[in-house]
Amino acid sequence: MRLHYFNGWWKVIQLARLSKIKVSRGLVLLLLVLAGGGCGGWWSSAPRPAAATRPATSFDDNSENVIRELEVRVKRDPEDFIAYNKLCGYYLQRLRETGDISYLELATRAARASLDILPVEMNKGALAALAQAEYAAHDFNKAREHALLLTQYEPNKSSSHQILGDALLELGDYEGAAEAYRRMEQLGAGGVGAETRLARLALLRGQTDVARKRFSTALNGALNQTPAVRETIAWCWWQRGEVEFATGDYEKAEQYYGEALSVFPGYFQALAATGRIRAARGDMAGALEHYERTVRARPDPAFVAALGDLYKLAGREADAAAQYTLVEQIARLSALNGALYNRQLALFYADHDMKAEEGYALAVEEYKVRRDIYGADAVAWTALKAGKLGEAQTAIKDALRLGTKDARLLYHAGMIAHASGDRNAARDYLTRALALNPQFDPLQSTVARKHLEN
Repeated sequence: MRLHYFNGWWKVIQLARLSKIKVSRGLVLLLLVLAGGGCGGWWSSAPRPAAATRPATSFDDNSENVIRELEVRVKRDPEDFIAYNKLCGYYLQRLRETGDISYLELATRAARASLDILPVEMNKGALAALAQAEYAAHDFNKAREHALLLTQYEPNKSSSHQILGDALLELGDYEGAAEAYRRMEQLGAGGVGAETRLARLALLRGQTDVARKRFSTALNGALNQTPAVRETIAWCWWQRGEVEFATGDYEKAEQYYGEALSVFPGYFQALAATGRIRAARGDMAGALEHYERTVRARPDPAFVAALGDLYKLAGREADAAAQYTLVEQIARLSALNGALYNRQLALFYADHDMKAEEGYALAVEEYKVRRDIYGADAVAWTALKAGKLGEAQTAIKDALRLGTKDARLLYHAGMIAHASGDRNAARDYLTRALALNPQFDPLQSTVARKHLEN
């Protein structure tokens, strides 16, 4: 099995090189983790991504040093469950900073190692750590199960309800998530964590102005933390940019992405978002530069697909085809990649009119468990491409049920209405999509305009 993983990653690396993309160190290290030994002694035998070079600032950039110290502690004392709990948290921090999923496997192992030492009844920190690692791995059912257990053990601790709300939100239980967040607030939670979660809930409900205010409050809180956490501040700036991009204010969005990159140079989320904004504003050279930099650092299928689309628009068909092949290779590399990227792969197939039945099957399988509005949208879009119009119509109603202001959802609704022969509804949805965000996608926004012109 480990040889299979190794061969899979080696194919990805070779494809990346054929695509003229420099292979990141993190990608090579993830290959080694997947091909490595068992859990015994994993803190020393499983290679970790190398620490990034960082300028000297007043930010808290010490996560890599702390990880090294904690790994020494558990090597010296394998029964140090507290060190394992802390390791899980710091691995997840590095995951957020770098996007490198090898940290995700390390985090999960650390939490489980802690629970092997001391049972959950006496080790609530490990249970919380495990639920957060499962959430990051998109195992939302397990995360919900463990978060519910955590709320039973610690009903008056706000973080327990926060973790539960996160899992419920991803599973599409919006009422349950809202209730968990209400309980979180009642127990005194505030600051960055609470505000960002309530901002996301507001966005799903179409309350854009509320989300703006909450993300702004979260950013102020992050800036006032002592010591300041670079990734948290950059993430808040990036989220503010995402709100502006979603509503078509490209100038302000790019400004916020720039703020994120000034705080955290090379931050992959803001780097890719800047590439998307440059494409929306007609700067193809700038868009390609930013996406190429992003993919070198973080070969996420969504970023690789976006780069392929830009190559296609630039007339570089061979380069585009190479990126599209790489999308599939990365998404299928392992069971973990499948859990993380199945929805992305399904939407990729639908967007590019590829493997319609397979894309539909991927979307339906995930929606059986994760019944959120974006899961419903994936089913709707892939069902349309697979010729299952009735299912597409049913699923898109579910996707729109919260009134979310997302141009892509409206575009999919418009295309489904067009396929059903309802020209008035199609025109309404497509007009609203383009009015909200005229360049929501380099390829799909062009399709939307062509349908409106006909």
